[in-house]
Amino acid sequence: MLGGALPTSGRERWVHLAPLAAVALFLAAIVAAFAYLRMEEVRREQEAVKRDVEYSQQRLRLRLLERQEQLMRLARDIANQDVGTGQFRVRAETMVAQYPELQALGWIDMQRHVLAAEASPATYPQPEWVNSQALNANDLEAGYRLASDLLQPVYSQPIAVKNTDPRLQLHVPIVLQGKFAGELLAEYSIDALLRYGVPAEILAKYATALLDSKGQLLAGQTIPERIGLTAQLAWADKVNTFDAPVSPVGNGLILRAQAWRTSQGVLGSTLIWLVVVLAVMTGWMLMANWRQTQRRQQAQLALQTETSFRRAMENSVLTGMRALDLKGRISYVNPAFCQMTGWSEAELLGQSEPFTYWPAEDRDELSTRLNEELGGAADPTGFQMRVKRKDGTLFDARLYVSPLIDATGKQSGWMASMTDITEPNRVRQQLSASYERFTTVLEALDASVSVAPLGSIELLFANRLYRQWFGGTTDGHLKLVARAGTLEVAASDESLDTIDSFAGLPLDSLSSTLAADQSEVYIERLGKWLEVRSRYLNWVDGRLAQMVIATDITARHQAQEMAAAQAERAQTVSRLITMGEMASSVAHELNQPLTAISNYCTGMISRIRSGQISEDALLGALEKTARQAQRAGQVVQHIRSFVRRSEPRREWADIAVIVEQVLELADIELRRRQVRLTHHLARDLPALHVDPILIEQVLINLIKNSAESIDTARRAPGNRTVDLRVTQRDIDGMPAVQFAVTDTGRGLPPEVQRRLYEAFFSTKNEGLGIGLNLCRSIVEAHQGRIEADNLYNADSVVGCRFSFWIPVGPSINTDDDKSDHSSKVANP
Repeated sequence: MLGGALPTSGRERWVHLAPLAAVALFLAAIVAAFAYLRMEEVRREQEAVKRDVEYSQQRLRLRLLERQEQLMRLARDIANQDVGTGQFRVRAETMVAQYPELQALGWIDMQRHVLAAEASPATYPQPEWVNSQALNANDLEAGYRLASDLLQPVYSQPIAVKNTDPRLQLHVPIVLQGKFAGELLAEYSIDALLRYGVPAEILAKYATALLDSKGQLLAGQTIPERIGLTAQLAWADKVNTFDAPVSPVGNGLILRAQAWRTSQGVLGSTLIWLVVVLAVMTGWMLMANWRQTQRRQQAQLALQTETSFRRAMENSVLTGMRALDLKGRISYVNPAFCQMTGWSEAELLGQSEPFTYWPAEDRDELSTRLNEELGGAADPTGFQMRVKRKDGTLFDARLYVSPLIDATGKQSGWMASMTDITEPNRVRQQLSASYERFTTVLEALDASVSVAPLGSIELLFANRLYRQWFGGTTDGHLKLVARAGTLEVAASDESLDTIDSFAGLPLDSLSSTLAADQSEVYIERLGKWLEVRSRYLNWVDGRLAQMVIATDITARHQAQEMAAAQAERAQTVSRLITMGEMASSVAHELNQPLTAISNYCTGMISRIRSGQISEDALLGALEKTARQAQRAGQVVQHIRSFVRRSEPRREWADIAVIVEQVLELADIELRRRQVRLTHHLARDLPALHVDPILIEQVLINLIKNSAESIDTARRAPGNRTVDLRVTQRDIDGMPAVQFAVTDTGRGLPPEVQRRLYEAFFSTKNEGLGIGLNLCRSIVEAHQGRIEADNLYNADSVVGCRFSFWIPVGPSINTDDDKSDHSSKVANP
């Protein structure tokens, strides 16, 4: 019924809208007709204005050309000496009197002297040049020069003089035998030119004016443009205007005509307003009638629509619906209930217990449930039951029962909704089995796993190892979090109520944003080192929780400590080996000051016995002896501080101090091998957070190896050089200090370069092969890198360069002098 009513309603709507549409079309036709007539009227008016302006422009042109021809004939007579000054005055007076637009006429010679001039008596004030002896005005001078250059009549631009009418000047040259011999200067009144040059009927019909090249009004009148909102409307009357330049003056003088407004406009028509009012009233009446009809149709369809909606809803719902009367008979089932059980509506209606969809083995229990339902004692949370289909198969269902109230507010039976929960039960069983397997895996882990919500003392999960170490409380969880330095919210009594302190927060993005933390802690009670990892997650109930995994790394930690101790002993042994290899050089270095001390003491004893020594000479000899002893003590102190075994200790060290210590230790070996050492430190080097002794060990090892390479290559005395350079540079976008040791030895063969840092690999017969390996370990322990390259001259190897860099830590101000250490040479 609803489907058949909708098209009828649509047709009726169009029937009622047809008169309104006819009125709207009629009004549109009237408006279009008036608009067309108005446009035709405006177009004809524009054509009339254009025609009249062009006619007036021709009249002005012919009048100006006639005066110009008369003046040119007069100029020829003057050039032929047929007219003198007296005759000129007579003819000028006649022309001025005959033509009212001509206000003044003058004769100017080549020296710009006014020989004769006549002006109209009606002109006030008269032009200045008429009564003067020569041309002085700049505007007259410009026209005079142009006429003398072109030898043609020249119109100057209209001149507007204050308190006088604007004037137009004509310069007619007097040509004698092809040469300029003066000019005739004529002045026109622009206002008189407009009044006498434009026909009177055009002046009466239009607002006529003469304008200059800039659009300024010179004579006549113009119609001002409308100002306001009405001037912007599409149907607003526009002023019909047409402009035309006046030749032979050109664009300097423009004739403009504007038609007077005589039309009332489209909207001023009484007929149009009457038609519009009648159309609006008719449309309003038709709309009121249509709305009344619509409301009546809506009232008729309300019940049908509501019934159809309820029926469609019942047929579309996937939940089975069953109604019982007060005696327990089935009074209604929906299609979903029939589809679930396999029984048709006709087979189910009117049945009483036992119902056909009850399994035989569950009838006693279901009968008890039905009696409770009819007695009003049904469980509002529903109950689970098995349902038998018509084909004999069973499925699990959940039944919810509530009273059925009719339209009068009285109970007429019981309504039950049935949902198929076979699939949810299967999924629940699978989840239970999966949870059991997952729990078994976590219980067997050799790591402690615990989960607790933020801000609560509740322990959500703990595996076997956690319970073995910390028990069943959150004390161990919170202790691991605190020791590991992970952010934790203060515990509250949230577990005692249902309030979540993180309610409303976007927990999904929060848990994914908080990355996992990892740290190592020592638990005194357990006597173990634990690696603690934690991350945030959303618990099954939506709360934000923290999971902590603690792994026993005591064995690994002990192995790392042993490895560190071995590395420390290896570094100490390397320093001892280095000093052992330099023992002969050290002995030679100590022998020099000891020999000097012995000689000074022997000399002093001899001179004291002979009585030939003064007190000053004795003091000088003692001072020299003390200096030699101090020198020997410094050598021993440097060697002792270098080889002594101490705990690795990083500190902010000045690079200049490190280099100075290295130079003092290495200088002994270099002088013994007759190798020259140069060094250069860049300006403003920053302090480094390093172990100074280890950095000194790397530099001494590299310098000693360079000296040995030069000695093995048997270089000439002038080519036995080791260069140490310390500079600051950026490596991978990170500031660092680079140390480079360059020698002039024989370089590194390719097979040696591949195994250069391999432990116990050496190219020396007595070498142990641990020097460069320890150097790399020390540099990398300071987050640096070491590398070696051969130096080439063409295809020949002329040396080798070892370089390493140490990253610069945070800026530290030191009191050391940062001046540039210029290159120094230690000669053997």
